[in-house]
Amino acid sequence: MCLLFLVATALLVILPQNNLLSQTGQRKTVKGHVTNDKGEAVPNASVQVKGTTTGTTTNASGDYSVSVTGNATLVISYVGYEDKEVRVGNSTTIDVQLSPSNKELDQVIVVGYGTQRKEAITGSVASINGNAMREIPSANISQALQGRLAGVEMSQVSTRPGAAMQIRIRGTRSLSADNNPLIVLDGIPFIGSIQDINPNDVKSVEVLKDASATAIYGSRGANGVILVTTDKSGRGRKPQINYSTYTGTQQVFAKYPMMNGPKFVALRKAAGMYTNGTDEADDVNVDWQDLFYQTGVVSDHNVSLSGGSETSNYNFGGGYYTNQGVIPTQLYRRYSLRGSLDQQIGKLFKFGFTTNMNYNESKGNQVGIYSALSSTPISSPFNADGSARRSIRMILDNQYVFTKDVIKRLTNDGQWLNETRGFATYNAIYGEVKAPFLDGLKYRVNLGADYIQSNNGAYTGQGVGDGLNPNTVSNASVDNRSTYHWTLENILSYDHTFGGKHTINAVALYSSEQSTYNRSNMSAQDIPADAFQFYNLGQAAGQITVNPANQDYQKWGLMSLMGRVMYSYENKYMLSATVRSDGSSRLAPGNKWFTYPAVSVGWNIANENFAKQWTWLSNLKLRAGYGQTSNQAVGVYSTLGRLDTRPYNFGPTSYGTGVYVSALPNPNLGWEFSKTWNVGLDFSILKNRISGTVEYYITNTENVLLGLTLPPTSGVSSITSNIGATQNKGFEFSLNGTIIQTKDVTWEAGVNFYTNKNQLVSLASGQTRDEGNWWFVGHNINAIFDFKKVGLWQDKEPYLSVLEPGGNPGMIKVEYTGTYAPDGTPTRAIGAADRQIFDVDPKFQGGFNTRLAYKGFDLGIVGIFRSGGILFSTVHGSNGYLNLLTGRRNNIDVDYWTPTNTGAKYPKPGGILSGDNPKYGSTLSYFDGSFLKVRTITLGYDFNRYVLKNSSVKLRMYFTVQNPFVLFSEFTRESGLDPETNSYGNENASVNLSQNLRRILTVGYNTPSTRNFIVGFNLTF
Repeated sequence: MCLLFLVATALLVILPQNNLLSQTGQRKTVKGHVTNDKGEAVPNASVQVKGTTTGTTTNASGDYSVSVTGNATLVISYVGYEDKEVRVGNSTTIDVQLSPSNKELDQVIVVGYGTQRKEAITGSVASINGNAMREIPSANISQALQGRLAGVEMSQVSTRPGAAMQIRIRGTRSLSADNNPLIVLDGIPFIGSIQDINPNDVKSVEVLKDASATAIYGSRGANGVILVTTDKSGRGRKPQINYSTYTGTQQVFAKYPMMNGPKFVALRKAAGMYTNGTDEADDVNVDWQDLFYQTGVVSDHNVSLSGGSETSNYNFGGGYYTNQGVIPTQLYRRYSLRGSLDQQIGKLFKFGFTTNMNYNESKGNQVGIYSALSSTPISSPFNADGSARRSIRMILDNQYVFTKDVIKRLTNDGQWLNETRGFATYNAIYGEVKAPFLDGLKYRVNLGADYIQSNNGAYTGQGVGDGLNPNTVSNASVDNRSTYHWTLENILSYDHTFGGKHTINAVALYSSEQSTYNRSNMSAQDIPADAFQFYNLGQAAGQITVNPANQDYQKWGLMSLMGRVMYSYENKYMLSATVRSDGSSRLAPGNKWFTYPAVSVGWNIANENFAKQWTWLSNLKLRAGYGQTSNQAVGVYSTLGRLDTRPYNFGPTSYGTGVYVSALPNPNLGWEFSKTWNVGLDFSILKNRISGTVEYYITNTENVLLGLTLPPTSGVSSITSNIGATQNKGFEFSLNGTIIQTKDVTWEAGVNFYTNKNQLVSLASGQTRDEGNWWFVGHNINAIFDFKKVGLWQDKEPYLSVLEPGGNPGMIKVEYTGTYAPDGTPTRAIGAADRQIFDVDPKFQGGFNTRLAYKGFDLGIVGIFRSGGILFSTVHGSNGYLNLLTGRRNNIDVDYWTPTNTGAKYPKPGGILSGDNPKYGSTLSYFDGSFLKVRTITLGYDFNRYVLKNSSVKLRMYFTVQNPFVLFSEFTRESGLDPETNSYGNENASVNLSQNLRRILTVGYNTPSTRNFIVGFNLTF
C-alpha cells in the first residue's frame, strides 16, 4: 500500500500544473438543445466542458445551460450515441444532434482465418475483451473467464498455486478421447498449457461454440475453439509504456471441519472401539491445521512498450507472476516475455511475427494435508520437555509430524523436495501479399514453431514421512519431457463488395502440422547424501529403476484442406459455407481422411424496411447453422498392436525379459464425429443500451472412440474401437445492458444463463449399462452408480433384520428396490442390485457481473451460480478416510446418531462397517450441487476522471476481494468449505476412484481454496 501511495503522489507532483487548473478567460453561459437523429429531445445527456470538472445534464426537454470560458470545448455524450465535441468560440447558443452509435454492431470479432463484424456473424461465437477479462486478477485465462461466457464451463480440478481449470464448451462429447477445446494463439493452434499465456497480454478472447463456427478448424475444433488474440498496438500511435501490478495476501477460505479435542473424545467414547494411543491424552486439544497453514502471497508485475508508425506497429513486454500458497513450500512462479511486430512494405506486401515465451517453476506439490487432517486432536506434536516430536503414536497409526515449521526446515535442508521447471516458446511468423491485378485477393503464409520442456525432480531424505521407521532409505526421481511442434498454413483469401450490396469473403487453406513428444523417467533409492538431491541418480547405493511404463515417445501429423465462403446481401441476408478435409496419422489406413461440411445463415431483421418503424429496436438478427466436426484425439498408435515387456526370474541368479501382447491392432479405427444444429437470436434495443443473445443447440456424436472390453480368453483387456453415441443439447441466454447513464453515474450489468443436457445414447453391441465405468444409456456421461441414502435405521424399525442382517440402529439406510411378499415383507436383503444411477450435471448454471461508477470511483462484482446436480465430496465419504466414525483417526465434525440424537444425518459411531468405513459410507459423499459464489468485489479509482485531466499519464488504482462469500450451498452451510470441486476423481483421497472415473470431479483434500485481498494499479504514459 505504501508503494502504491508513493507512486500516485509522485505522479501528482510531476504533472504539468496547467492540467490541474481550470482554463482562464472570460466566463459566459451557453445554452442549447440536444436531439437524436430523429429530431427527438435527448434527456439526461451529459454536457461536459472538456478538460474540466464543469458540466451538466439535459433536462426532460433536452435543454441545457452551462457556464464556460470563451476557448472551451463542449463534449456531449449519451449512451447508444456517438460522443460529439463542439468548440464554443463566440457562440452562446449551441444545439447538437447526436448520431446513433454502432460500436456494438461494428465490433470486429475474430472468427478463425480472418475477422468479421459482429453484425455479420452467423455462427455461435462468444467474445470478451481483455480489459473485461482482467477484472478478475488471476494466474491464467481459464480462471479469468469462469462464469463470463454462456455455454463455457470452467471447473476447478486443482486449487494449487497456478493451477488451470478444466474447460468444457457445451458439454462432454467423448467417452475416452480428448474433450478439451482447441486453443488458437494469434492464429496458430496452441499445444501448450493455458497457464503459459499471460492474461495481461490478451487483447480479446473469442469462443467458437457450434459446428458452423468451428468446422474451419476441422478435427482440432471438435470440442469448440478458443481464439486468443494478444495486443499488437496500432499504427500511427506514439510509443507508450504500460505498467500494471497487483499484490495481495491469501487466507484459507475455510478450514476443513475437523473435530476438536473434546468432540473427538466424545466420538471415541461413543464408538467404543479404541482407547488412547501412547501420545494421546483426553486433556490435549491441538488444531493441526493451525500448525500447518500459512498466509499465502500473490504478486503480478507486467510492463510493455507499444507504438507504431504509418506502416508498422509493435508491442514488446514482459511479466512476472508468483504465488506462495497457504500450504508451506507450495509455490508457482512464471516469467514471461512477449513480442510482436507488423510491417507494411509498399502497398502490396506485409510481414510480421509474434513470440510468447515463459519460464515457470512449481514447487512443493508433494506436500499434502491428509496428515494434518487425520492426526487426532488429542495428540500433541511436542514432548513433555517442549521439544518437537518426530512422529505421534495414535492407537493404530504412527503419523509423521508435518507442521509448517517442520516442512520448511526439511525443504531448506534439502531433505524433502519436489520441483518442476518448465520452459516454453511459441512463435509465429507470417508473410502476406496482395494481388495487384485483383482488389481484395491476397495470399498469406503462416509458420508456427513451438518448443515445450519440463523437468521434474523429487527427493525424499532418509526417514522423512515415515512415522514408524526413521531409517527408511532415501529416494529420488527425475522426469523429463519435451515437445516439438510446427504448423505451416497457406491461405488464399478474397474479400470484396460489389455494387455496395453484395459482399463476398472467400478463404482457401492448405495446412500441415506435426508434433513430437518424448518422456524419460528414472528413480533410485538410497541416495548417498542429501546434497545429491535428484541430480545424479547414478550414484545411488540402492536400486535404480527405469520403468518402461514411465517412458514415452509420440509423433503425429495432420494435413488439412479447407474452403469457406461468406456472403452478405445489403447486410440483411447472410450465408456462410465451409468444407474441410483432415488426414490424421493417428487413424488406420483407409480411414485417415474425413470430410465434413458446415453451413449457417443469418437474417438481420432490424435492417428490413418494415422494422424501421420500431424505433426502440437497434438490432435483431436470426441465425441458424448445421455442421459436422470430428475428433481424432485418441492415443497415438492406437491402431497398431502393442507389445509390453515383463521381467522373469530364472532361479536366484538369472532372469530374462519377455514380451506380451498388451493391445490389439484395429485397422478399422476411424473418426469420431459430431453433427450439430444451432439456432440463435441476437438483439439490442434502446440504441444498443441493452443487448443479448438466445441460442438452442443439439449435438449428436457418433462412432465414439472407446476401449471395448474383451473376454479374458483373448489375453488382452480391451481394444480401441468406434462404438457408442452421445448427445448434448441445451439453451443459452446472455444479457448485457447499461442501466443508468448520467454525467456522474454509470451502472452496467450482465448475466448469462445456460443449460446442457448430456446423455449417453448407445454403447457397444446394444449394451445399455457399463457398471464398471459408470456409463449408462439415457444418463449423463458423468453419472454416479451407488446406493441411495434415505436416512438412518431407527430402533425397532421394521425389516431391519431382513434388509440388513447383522445391522444396527443408527446405521445408514439405503433404498430397497426389490420385491415384497404379500404381507409387505421384503423378499431379500439389500445388495448390489439396489444400486442406482445418479446424474451429476447441474440443471443450469451461469454467471453475472455488474459495475457501478460514480465520478472517478467504480465498484465491480463478478460471480457464478449453479443449480442442481451432485457435488461429490470424498472428504465426507468412504474414499477420504476422514469420516470413519470409529475414533481411529480424527474425523470430520458431523452430527452423528446416538440413542438421544436419533434425528442426525450421519450414522452411529462404531456401527456396522464395510472395511474401515461405515457400511454404505460412500453415500455420505453426495450433496446438492447448487450454489451462488461471488468471485470478486473490486473498488477502483480512475485518476484521469478529475485529477489527471488531459494528461498523457493514465492511472487507475483498485482493491479487490476474491471469493468473499458463498450463498445457497448445502455443502457450504454444513462444512464451511468452498462448493467448487478441487480434484479429479482419482486424486486427493485415501482410496481414489479408478482411472476411468477420473472424469468425476470431486472435493478432495487438496490445497484449500483461498480468500484473497489484492491491491493494484495500472499506469500508462
